[in-house]
Amino acid sequence: MTETTRRDEIAAGLAGVEARIAEACRAAGRAREELTLVAVTKTYPASDVRHLAALGVRDVGENRDQEAAPKAGDCADLGLVWHFIGQLQTNKARSVVRYADVVHSVDRLRLVSALGAEAVRAGREITCLVQVALDDDPARGGARPQDVPAVADAVAAAEGLRLGGVMAVAPLGEEPARAFAKLRRIAQAVQDAHPGARIVSAGMSGDLGEAVANGATHLRIGTALLGHRKPFVR
Repeated sequence: MTETTRRDEIAAGLAGVEARIAEACRAAGRAREELTLVAVTKTYPASDVRHLAALGVRDVGENRDQEAAPKAGDCADLGLVWHFIGQLQTNKARSVVRYADVVHSVDRLRLVSALGAEAVRAGREITCLVQVALDDDPARGGARPQDVPAVADAVAAAEGLRLGGVMAVAPLGEEPARAFAKLRRIAQAVQDAHPGARIVSAGMSGDLGEAVANGATHLRIGTALLGHRKPFVR
């Protein structure tokens, strides 16, 4: 595939996603400006990130540090906002804070401490979202709803970190609207305690409409934007 063909393919994907977001906003009575599209570029090459940037996309999401770090380095000239959205081990905190502006997957106190220490060391302030577990599958990460306030409080108190809000993934096999309604209630409780924590990261390619209807501010879109491709690891 030529770069021109790939650019056209990505442009078509972006147009399709934007049409879906616009329709979801109309249905929910919301303005498009309330939502941030995070292009999830995991397994896709840095050249795709450059095509997205040329099309006006400013927010990019990655979920594996070993792929994200070199890709962010390759694209450092683009002035993008990098979102780390995958489960994060504390031993990767130092690497992640070097390029990530937002970490969506903060789900335990030990990780808060590691990120805060490394952010201070790097002289950066990292926006953190508390990942909420909406099911009982520990493999998918997330703090239990009853533990979310403590994690949020710890982020808010940590030097080098800023509490941005919450994030969740709709559980497999559950109606997304029901899951995102639950997240909306949790997000409101966090915002009541921390008025600046307005981000609600929810919704992917298959359930963005339900997420918009339930107050999402950030949509994490990969497949619908970039298509199905073979795994790529830089």
